[in-house]
Amino acid sequence: MLTKEFKPWHVPVFLAKYAYLTATRRPVLVHFEVTMRCNARCGFCDYWKTDPSAKATELTSFADAARFFNPMVITFTGGEPTLRKDLEDIVSAVNKAVRLKYMTLITHGGMLSPERGRSLWKSGINQFNISLDYLDERHDKARGIPGLSAKIMKAIPRMREIGISGIRFNTVIKRDNLDQLVPIVARARELGCGVNFSCYTDAKNGSTEGVIEREQTQQLEETIRELLALKKKTRGVITNSDYYLEQIPRYVRGEITEPCRSGMRTIHVDPMGRVKRCPDFPTDFHWTEFRKYEPINCNACYYACRGEAQAPLRFSRVRDVMATPRPLALLHG
Repeated sequence: MLTKEFKPWHVPVFLAKYAYLTATRRPVLVHFEVTMRCNARCGFCDYWKTDPSAKATELTSFADAARFFNPMVITFTGGEPTLRKDLEDIVSAVNKAVRLKYMTLITHGGMLSPERGRSLWKSGINQFNISLDYLDERHDKARGIPGLSAKIMKAIPRMREIGISGIRFNTVIKRDNLDQLVPIVARARELGCGVNFSCYTDAKNGSTEGVIEREQTQQLEETIRELLALKKKTRGVITNSDYYLEQIPRYVRGEITEPCRSGMRTIHVDPMGRVKRCPDFPTDFHWTEFRKYEPINCNACYYACRGEAQAPLRFSRVRDVMATPRPLALLHG
């Protein structure tokens, strides 16, 4: 889902860079974890337990690392990246360091006002990925931030009014929100947003509260079929590849045994510049000492970053990238 500042001719250029990075075994996507601090209280994640003193060890710039990797996609994540008051400076420096790229920000949205969104957008963010697992107060409870879902729904139309077109919900598929997936897609379409799904895992801190149970496989399969049908009907809203969605029931049934290619197409750089193949793995070396990763026999998760890295480049994927969701009010108008 390319945003409006990109033109159709950018697609073959991005594809050429993708082919080059793949052929040379360089990361296509680099996640810059600009902080591990977080002010949410998610049960599946312990980042909120990070000592505030960690702020002193956080890099003030990731531009040199971005220039070294020269990836196609750059994501600023955490922790909660908007806790950093210098985030705009960090984004701007990376923006200048890499010429052809698409830059995203992952946030819980609790501090993402339209004004902050505008400043980050002007600094170079193309897409805002806002976590949303439920459409009601269950989301507030799960994240430990009262009024969060209402704040998100209020901020998005205002962000779009000032010209920010790249807004996406990041929705984790878990045990108790299978009935929310299709409604979240419907709400995203109403707002002119996208939705990116990922599968829950207990790999972060051992919490099994969201792990999908085997008995739910049939319900999951029916929901996935509905999501795939919605994708074919309206490209650009659900931003996952068809392949990734198709594989989720296999993961829940324990049928995915092929090696994971994390670290090959995607890597994470932590707040001190150290590299890890996966967000839930320990660091291996500083980015200045980067060594290429090999596949690993690990099936602890089926995050989108893993599944999408292994997805074949089908024509439907190209259509997904070129499609842009528009608010229903505009479609009906």
